[in-house]
Amino acid sequence: MTVSEVTVFEYGPAVSVPLGAETGRALAASGILLSVTPDPGRDRHWLLRAGSRVGAVRTPGGPVVRIVPKTPVSRLFFLLGFSLDPARAWRDSREGTVDIGAYDDVVPALAHAVERQIDAALRQGVLQGYREVEESATVVRGRLREAEQIRRHFGRTPPVEIAYDAYTADTAENRILRAAAERLLRLPGVPAPVRRRLAHQRVRLAEARPLIRGQHLPRWQPSRLNSRYQPALRLAEAVLRGTSPEHRPTGSDPLTVDGFLLDMNKLFEDFVTVALREALHEHGLTARLQDQHHLDTAGLVRMRPDLVVRTGDGRIPVAVVDAKYKVEKADGLLNADLYQVLAYATVLGLREAHLVYAAGRQPERFHEVCGTAGGPDGRGVRLYQHSLDLSRDPGQLLTALRKVAGRLAEATPLPRS
Repeated sequence: MTVSEVTVFEYGPAVSVPLGAETGRALAASGILLSVTPDPGRDRHWLLRAGSRVGAVRTPGGPVVRIVPKTPVSRLFFLLGFSLDPARAWRDSREGTVDIGAYDDVVPALAHAVERQIDAALRQGVLQGYREVEESATVVRGRLREAEQIRRHFGRTPPVEIAYDAYTADTAENRILRAAAERLLRLPGVPAPVRRRLAHQRVRLAEARPLIRGQHLPRWQPSRLNSRYQPALRLAEAVLRGTSPEHRPTGSDPLTVDGFLLDMNKLFEDFVTVALREALHEHGLTARLQDQHHLDTAGLVRMRPDLVVRTGDGRIPVAVVDAKYKVEKADGLLNADLYQVLAYATVLGLREAHLVYAAGRQPERFHEVCGTAGGPDGRGVRLYQHSLDLSRDPGQLLTALRKVAGRLAEATPLPRS
């Protein structure tokens, strides 16, 4: 017995699925699910349990595995859109919502969103720019490459080795958009109407060279000329960078696990830290994301808080924030998280540290740490816990994070000796 598609839910119960041994081992080795183990109660079945990654993957000869997020897909893409373009989204929370059409599954919604963005980018025509070209030719054009002429042709002409600037559609921007369209066309679960539109966009970008898998994405710089491309480029890069798992086991007959996944841990962390950074600007404070420090004086134990709040000149830290894509426990206590942010506060010399959870029973609570009293007001170090309800409207989410930013703005740095 075989199945063509399996649905599991983010952090949901394990599902027993009939799989061949090779497919099961490849899926387990890929690390894309929380656990993949043989089902001890059913022959030729494997237990699949999803973690924080959502999307779809497939293996040759095996089923497509769809991982359904707990968060509504429309809200998930709001988080993604805000993280990619906070300046635009902050002005109006509706602008941060990526157009996903009527789709309520990750891959169809993503494919629709990218195709719509590419179509909007190309509405005024395909962007062109200058690119340096080096080639052999029968006539001189541009600059003569003397060293190559001597090395390849011993000084004889023609042909001549030349270099010149060509005005072409083969730009970094168009190459990225084409690669994203091609990537999505290979994914399982893309609806036929969206697939046809993506194929059409690929034809429009045919003059751009395809990217070589495994190489770095070409670099582009935001400018007035490519402003209409920028929303599409940011979303296309999200498709191409680190979000498409691929596993090739060793051996004579490699089996490939391929698909598209979003890591909800990373997505939530990006949204919280970017939104807080933008809100803190309104209070005259700066923020550093993934600010690297060391726990020990020897510099052997590295630590990297999600966000460190600093004074306006960026010199003095005043608070630290860590985002956790998890539900605050009923008793409000997640000891390991509290120990972690206390370590951050200790190393940075701070009077308070903050945890932001994806859900919880209370919007805010704090714990005052024993043995740390001695500040100007006589209180000790405080560890705050904040909760966001991701089912709330985008505007309400941003309002909640503005309140957290207001709390951070009230923090005062410890006096420096």
